[in-house]
Amino acid sequence: MTESITITDNRSGESYEIPVVNGGVSATDWAKILPGIWFYDPGFMSTAAAESAITYLDGTAGILRYRGYPIEQLAESSTYLEVAYLLLNGELPTESQFEQWRHDITSHTFIHENVRKRFLDGFHYDAHPMGMLVSAVAALSTFYLDAKDIFDPVSRQKQIIRLIAKMPTLAAAAHRFSVGMPFVYPDNSLDFPSNFLSMMWKVAEPRYQTDPALSRALDILFILHADHEQNCSTTAMRVVGSSHADPYSACAAACAALYGPRHGGANEAVIRMLSEIGSMENVPAFISEVKAGHGHVRLQGFGHRVYKNYDPRAQIIKKAADDVFEVTGRNPLLDVALKLEEIALSDEYFTSRRLYPNVDFYSGLIYQAMGFPLEMFPVLFAIARTAGWLAHWQEMLDQDSKIARPRQLYTGADARDYVPMTRRRA
Repeated sequence: MTESITITDNRSGESYEIPVVNGGVSATDWAKILPGIWFYDPGFMSTAAAESAITYLDGTAGILRYRGYPIEQLAESSTYLEVAYLLLNGELPTESQFEQWRHDITSHTFIHENVRKRFLDGFHYDAHPMGMLVSAVAALSTFYLDAKDIFDPVSRQKQIIRLIAKMPTLAAAAHRFSVGMPFVYPDNSLDFPSNFLSMMWKVAEPRYQTDPALSRALDILFILHADHEQNCSTTAMRVVGSSHADPYSACAAACAALYGPRHGGANEAVIRMLSEIGSMENVPAFISEVKAGHGHVRLQGFGHRVYKNYDPRAQIIKKAADDVFEVTGRNPLLDVALKLEEIALSDEYFTSRRLYPNVDFYSGLIYQAMGFPLEMFPVLFAIARTAGWLAHWQEMLDQDSKIARPRQLYTGADARDYVPMTRRRA
């Protein structure tokens, strides 16, 4: 049976039938029967702006899958580079495919010396690492002029590899600059997360050795953040990409969206909240203030725009946190977080509003325990999300998507005549 809905125009009495396809109705069909009538949907709360085969998300049931694979299985058994291949190619790689993919990524981790010496070194000494990353990614388009050949398969694949490979290098370089430490070159004998940690923390030792548990925890966090359907930054990537801009410019736009505290800064807000609470004894009073509705007191890391159930990524991160704290020592804020979660999940005020811990609630604790400053949190997010951004950019081009151009409902003045300045009254 074909699913459909029937709409009646009360102005004319005419009825129209519109089919329901893949859980949605076509706005094009709507425009044909009711021209000039637009859907008003601030924030795209109820609008599907794209068709995608990359990520499936059921917020009510708490389900997240990449290309059909449950996020729990990928976090348990896969690696970030393997997941990146999956997102971009639709299938998990064979052993030979993965070795070629890993080799290609590893071969492009270095950045042009002029990017480091003339561009990054030109920032103010206290520049925010994420601001530096946004600018550096955009600048790459001036170093790789072939990036504009977005419909050349060979050129497109080359840019995808470059972006995934160079993002950790740029990220680590931004951090080292911000703390006044010298740049560390990539060590391509290390795996993807270990190489990044080496570029972050190496001082004078001949070869940086990271604890396998920390490297694995970071890899899991990268997997969990690799994609999340049509979020703000991914939408920015697709919107800019729809103009057929090069992938570096589109990726810089995605990074800029992630720079905003409502998106990439959420786990930083959790750490600040836990620090302000201070101790477990202060949690009940904090909960009371949140419930009282004081605008300046908010429960960070709970609830999600899409999830109306427990974020499946939060449960995975909670387990990874235990592994990290065995190496780094227990983060003193963990007890505050656990107490906060315990009280909130047993309080009808929060459960009735479906406010459950999300991925940001524990990820910041792990990053902080590993030594990352708060300013690096959105940068870490950007490293992981690059694969997802590029997968959506590539999918959008393959779909021959139209340039993004939403409509508006005009609320301004009606037509009026120009008045010379000498005759205008204040």
